[in-house]
Amino acid sequence: MKKLIFTAIFSIFSILNLSAQKSDASIYKLYQNYIVIKDALVMDNSDEASKAANEFIKSASMVDYKVLSEGNLDLLRKDASTIAESRSIETQRESFAKLSSNMIEVAKNFKLADSSVFILYCPMQDASWLSAQKEVKNPFYGSSMLTCGSMKSELK
Repeated sequence: MKKLIFTAIFSIFSILNLSAQKSDASIYKLYQNYIVIKDALVMDNSDEASKAANEFIKSASMVDYKVLSEGNLDLLRKDASTIAESRSIETQRESFAKLSSNMIEVAKNFKLADSSVFILYCPMQDASWLSAQKEVKNPFYGSSMLTCGSMKSELK
C-alpha cells in the first residue's frame, strides 16, 4: 500500500514538474509579436519594427501580473517603447538586444510555442535573440550581415 501511495505521489510530482515550464496564451502572443519585431529588423524595416513594437506593448498590457511580474513586464514595455518610438534602425536594434535578453529569460520559464524556440547568438553584437527557426537571420545587422551568428541553444 505504501508503495502504491508513493508511486501515486511521485507521478503527481512528475506531472507538476513537467508543467513547470508554464504555458500561457498571453505570453504566446507576446512571443509572436517579438518575432514580428525581429523579422522587421532582419529586413532592415524600421517602420514595421515600430508597428510591431506597438503591438508587443499592447500584448504586454494583456499579460496578468500573476503570470509575469509587473517589474518584468515594465522592462519589456520599456525596451519595446524605445523600438516603437524610434525611426532609427540602429537605436531599434540596440533596444532589441535588451528586449531579447529579457525575452530569453521569459522563454526559459514559459513554453512560448508548440515547436522549438531557438536562442541564436551574434558575436559582433555580443547579443542573443529568439527565433522560431534554427537558421541565422541576424536582426542586429540585417542585410549587411544576414547570416552572421550561430545557434546557442534550443528550448522545447
